[in-house]
Amino acid sequence: MNENEQWANSSAATDREQQVTPEKSKRKVAVSPFVRLSRVHAFSAAGDAMITVALAGSLFFSIDPSAARWRVGLYLALTIAPFAVISPLIGPIIDRYAGGRRIMIFGINLLRVIVAALMVTNLDSLFLFPLAFAILILQKSYAIAKAAVVPTTVSSNQELVEKNSRLSLLSGIAGFVGAAPAALLQWIGGPEWSVLLAVIAFFSAAAVSLRLPKVKIAADPEDETERQELRSKGIVQAASGMGVLRGMIGFFTFLVAFAYRGGTDDLDLSGTGTAIGAKLHEELLGVDLGADGASAIKLGAVIAFGVLGGLTGSAISPRLRARIDEERILLGALLTTFVATLLGLWSGGISGALLVGFAVAISANAGKQAFDSIVQRDAPDANYGRSFARFETRFQLLWVIGALIPVIFTIPARLGFLILSLAAGFAGFSLIYGPSSKKDDPNFSKMNRKSLLEGLGISGEKSTSSEQTSTQPQQNKTEPQRSQEFLPFPEPDDPNGTPRLF
Repeated sequence: MNENEQWANSSAATDREQQVTPEKSKRKVAVSPFVRLSRVHAFSAAGDAMITVALAGSLFFSIDPSAARWRVGLYLALTIAPFAVISPLIGPIIDRYAGGRRIMIFGINLLRVIVAALMVTNLDSLFLFPLAFAILILQKSYAIAKAAVVPTTVSSNQELVEKNSRLSLLSGIAGFVGAAPAALLQWIGGPEWSVLLAVIAFFSAAAVSLRLPKVKIAADPEDETERQELRSKGIVQAASGMGVLRGMIGFFTFLVAFAYRGGTDDLDLSGTGTAIGAKLHEELLGVDLGADGASAIKLGAVIAFGVLGGLTGSAISPRLRARIDEERILLGALLTTFVATLLGLWSGGISGALLVGFAVAISANAGKQAFDSIVQRDAPDANYGRSFARFETRFQLLWVIGALIPVIFTIPARLGFLILSLAAGFAGFSLIYGPSSKKDDPNFSKMNRKSLLEGLGISGEKSTSSEQTSTQPQQNKTEPQRSQEFLPFPEPDDPNGTPRLF
């Protein structure tokens, strides 16, 4: 082979490498929109966990409870405005512009950076309260914006619930990963170091949010078909049940925040009568009023169990959805909370709070994924970005309303558990015994009393004369329609046997 042929062969090989290398590099650097959103979500969740760790060692939990109560109540009341007034007005406008929600997510995280930076020098001043609730508003606003963006990052509607489940699981993992170094830095240098770490996390979230795709969430306004689908009985009932679960999360969060604050609550324990009263107070709350250092550990343990419950709910929900209906998952979440809160009421103390925190978190996560699937199934013509943002706004509003109750009223922990059990029981009862629709309604719900009674092998309604005289072929004709209804308890293999649970 002469020199010219060698040069020609080497040149051809070089050209082939140059053609292959860019393709490989493109494959390496190509990142899906969902992965980009996942990065934003992970940094955001880690920053929130770091702020929580910092607040636990700040004035927020060391100030006199009576002085803290009215301040917390005032700022919680102020957080209602963004979700009740501002979000419904500006949300549809933002959704019509390409990249509107991306800009919103970037702005939210940038504001988090500013607020967290201000918190560094105000952890021991009363200015911490408005800053803390500004962080809370931004956290809830991010959840709404994220709910609108998720549907734009998936290739098909079938992936939507799965991706939401992954984000929920990622949130819990990132929270643990963020809380561990924040707690270590706080132990070494104080809560200021935890906040500084949160500033870095929020800045990272803002930076990576610029990589989100520029898409329109909803180019066209809501039409009549979408409106009717979203107002169907199944979605309305599921939204009501999910709203109760989200309100219970807010209620429980501030219930334990005030129950496990430690200190003496300004009670004089020197007299006999007041000592007896304090002992009774201690038994009701399940916390020692004279213990100064134990409350932070207890509160941290409850928060940790809540995060574990959220992780568990995110992990088991896809497997539950593969085996049982979404309505049954939502009903099971409410019944699980009902039973767990009764057990927490019976046991009391820190063990009861840990159980309730774990159960409420696992139920809320599993219920949210079931609700997303119900909306996707019963409203196939809806714009999911716009719809999920609207529902998330309502859920966040219910969270704030639920949080206000234990702040405005001094509620012992056990009494709070009783309130939670009544709320969960009433919501589950309403899902089953709520007003039923006609079967010929295209939006007929799978969730009705008759289906439950039939699942138990009991006739829910008296048969009419026409039904009694109907022929066997007619019964077979209506059988597929009845089998599609929601049966909390599947029918037994033996019609005369005992119903099976699953």
